[in-house]
Amino acid sequence: MRFHLIDRIDSYEPSTVVRARKVTSVSESYWEDSPAGPIMPPPLVLEALCQAGTWLIMISTDTRKRAALLSVASVSFLADVEPGDVIDLVGTVESMTDEMAVLSGTATVGDTAVMEARDIMCALIDAEDLQGIEDTNRLRDTLLRDVVAT
Repeated sequence: MRFHLIDRIDSYEPSTVVRARKVTSVSESYWEDSPAGPIMPPPLVLEALCQAGTWLIMISTDTRKRAALLSVASVSFLADVEPGDVIDLVGTVESMTDEMAVLSGTATVGDTAVMEARDIMCALIDAEDLQGIEDTNRLRDTLLRDVVAT
Protein backbone atom coordinates (compact mmCIF):
# COMPACT_ATOMS: atom_id res chain seq x y z
CA MET A 1 0.00 0.00 0.00
CA ARG A 2 1.32 3.41 -0.92
CA PHE A 3 0.23 6.67 0.68
CA HIS A 4 0.67 10.06 -0.94
CA LEU A 5 -0.03 12.33 1.99
CA ILE A 6 0.82 15.66 0.39
CA ASP A 7 -1.79 17.33 -1.80
CA ARG A 8 0.10 20.50 -2.49
CA ILE A 9 3.34 22.30 -1.78
CA ASP A 10 2.39 25.87 -0.93
CA SER A 11 5.89 27.31 -0.84
CA TYR A 12 9.50 26.33 -0.36
CA GLU A 13 12.96 27.77 -0.04
CA PRO A 14 15.51 25.33 -1.47
CA SER A 15 17.46 23.40 1.20
CA THR A 16 15.77 25.44 3.93
CA VAL A 17 11.99 25.17 4.41
CA VAL A 18 8.87 23.67 2.84
CA ARG A 19 5.21 24.45 3.49
CA ALA A 20 2.75 21.83 2.29
CA ARG A 21 -0.77 20.67 2.99
CA LYS A 22 -2.92 17.60 3.15
CA VAL A 23 -6.68 17.86 2.79
CA THR A 24 -8.19 14.86 4.53
CA SER A 25 -11.35 13.11 3.39
CA VAL A 26 -13.53 10.49 5.01
CA SER A 27 -13.25 8.50 1.76
CA GLU A 28 -9.57 7.74 2.45
CA SER A 29 -8.82 4.28 3.76
CA TYR A 30 -6.59 4.99 6.76
CA TRP A 31 -9.04 6.22 9.44
CA GLU A 32 -9.07 4.48 12.78
CA ASP A 33 -11.92 4.47 15.27
CA SER A 34 -11.80 6.50 18.47
CA PRO A 35 -14.48 7.33 21.07
CA ALA A 36 -14.88 10.75 19.38
CA GLY A 37 -15.15 9.30 15.86
CA PRO A 38 -12.65 8.51 13.12
CA ILE A 39 -9.16 9.96 13.46
CA MET A 40 -6.08 9.86 11.29
CA PRO A 41 -3.50 7.51 12.81
CA PRO A 42 -0.91 9.87 14.33
CA PRO A 43 2.06 8.13 12.64
CA LEU A 44 0.53 9.10 9.29
CA VAL A 45 0.67 12.77 10.31
CA LEU A 46 4.40 12.24 10.92
CA GLU A 47 4.62 10.46 7.55
CA ALA A 48 3.01 13.49 5.88
CA LEU A 49 5.66 15.77 7.38
CA CYS A 50 8.40 13.36 6.26
CA GLN A 51 6.94 13.34 2.74
CA ALA A 52 6.95 17.15 2.69
CA GLY A 53 10.61 17.09 3.75
CA THR A 54 11.41 14.49 1.11
CA TRP A 55 9.87 16.70 -1.57
CA LEU A 56 11.99 19.61 -0.35
CA ILE A 57 15.12 17.45 -0.69
CA MET A 58 14.14 16.30 -4.18
CA ILE A 59 13.28 19.82 -5.34
CA SER A 60 16.45 21.25 -3.79
CA THR A 61 18.63 18.69 -5.59
CA ASP A 62 16.84 18.85 -8.97
CA THR A 63 15.51 15.34 -8.23
CA ARG A 64 19.05 13.93 -7.97
CA LYS A 65 18.49 12.83 -4.36
CA ARG A 66 15.68 11.18 -2.47
CA ALA A 67 15.39 10.96 1.28
CA ALA A 68 15.04 7.71 3.22
CA LEU A 69 14.00 7.98 6.86
CA LEU A 70 16.59 6.80 9.36
CA SER A 71 15.32 8.07 12.71
CA VAL A 72 13.15 10.59 14.54
CA ALA A 73 14.67 11.99 17.73
CA SER A 74 11.38 13.21 19.18
CA VAL A 75 7.75 13.52 18.17
CA SER A 76 4.74 14.80 20.07
CA PHE A 77 1.21 14.13 18.89
CA LEU A 78 -0.81 16.99 20.36
CA ALA A 79 -4.31 16.65 18.91
CA ASP A 80 -6.37 14.45 16.61
CA VAL A 81 -6.87 14.93 12.88
CA GLU A 82 -10.45 14.28 11.76
CA PRO A 83 -11.98 13.76 8.32
CA GLY A 84 -12.23 17.08 6.50
CA ASP A 85 -9.31 18.68 8.33
CA VAL A 86 -6.64 20.48 6.33
CA ILE A 87 -3.20 19.70 7.73
CA ASP A 88 -0.63 22.45 7.22
CA LEU A 89 2.90 21.10 7.34
CA VAL A 90 6.09 23.09 7.81
CA GLY A 91 9.43 21.31 7.54
CA THR A 92 12.69 23.10 8.24
CA VAL A 93 16.13 21.77 7.33
CA GLU A 94 18.39 21.74 10.38
CA SER A 95 21.41 20.48 8.43
CA MET A 96 22.10 18.91 5.06
CA THR A 97 25.05 17.31 3.28
CA ASP A 98 25.22 15.23 0.09
CA GLU A 99 24.57 12.09 2.14
CA MET A 100 22.29 13.14 4.99
CA ALA A 101 19.67 15.67 6.04
CA VAL A 102 18.08 16.50 9.38
CA LEU A 103 14.69 18.20 9.47
CA SER A 104 12.27 19.38 12.12
CA GLY A 105 8.70 20.45 11.67
CA THR A 106 5.14 20.93 12.72
CA ALA A 107 1.67 19.97 11.61
CA THR A 108 -1.29 22.20 12.38
CA VAL A 109 -5.01 22.14 11.69
CA GLY A 110 -6.32 25.71 11.72
CA ASP A 111 -4.67 27.32 14.74
CA THR A 112 -4.16 24.03 16.56
CA ALA A 113 -0.80 22.27 16.59
CA VAL A 114 -1.42 18.54 16.06
CA MET A 115 2.20 17.35 15.90
CA GLU A 116 5.74 18.53 16.47
CA ALA A 117 8.79 16.52 15.41
CA ARG A 118 12.47 17.24 15.96
CA ASP A 119 15.61 15.94 14.32
CA ILE A 120 14.16 13.72 11.62
CA MET A 121 17.30 12.15 10.15
CA CYS A 122 17.25 11.00 6.52
CA ALA A 123 19.81 9.33 4.29
CA LEU A 124 20.00 10.98 0.87
CA ILE A 125 19.99 8.36 -1.88
CA ASP A 126 20.91 8.92 -5.52
CA ALA A 127 17.59 8.99 -7.36
CA GLU A 128 19.10 7.30 -10.41
CA ASP A 129 19.58 4.17 -8.28
CA LEU A 130 15.83 4.00 -7.69
CA GLN A 131 13.02 3.21 -10.09
CA GLY A 132 10.25 5.49 -11.19
CA ILE A 133 11.99 8.87 -11.63
CA GLU A 134 9.51 9.77 -14.40
CA ASP A 135 6.58 9.25 -12.03
CA THR A 136 8.39 11.24 -9.35
CA ASN A 137 8.96 14.16 -11.72
CA ARG A 138 5.33 14.09 -12.85
CA LEU A 139 4.07 14.15 -9.23
CA ARG A 140 6.56 16.93 -8.35
CA ASP A 141 5.21 19.07 -11.20
CA THR A 142 1.65 18.48 -9.98
CA LEU A 143 2.48 19.40 -6.38
CA LEU A 144 4.34 22.54 -7.44
CA ARG A 145 1.87 23.96 -9.94
CA ASP A 146 1.83 27.75 -9.63
CA VAL A 147 4.47 27.72 -6.83
CA VAL A 148 7.61 29.83 -7.07
CA ALA A 149 10.51 29.22 -4.70
CA THR A 150 11.11 32.03 -2.21
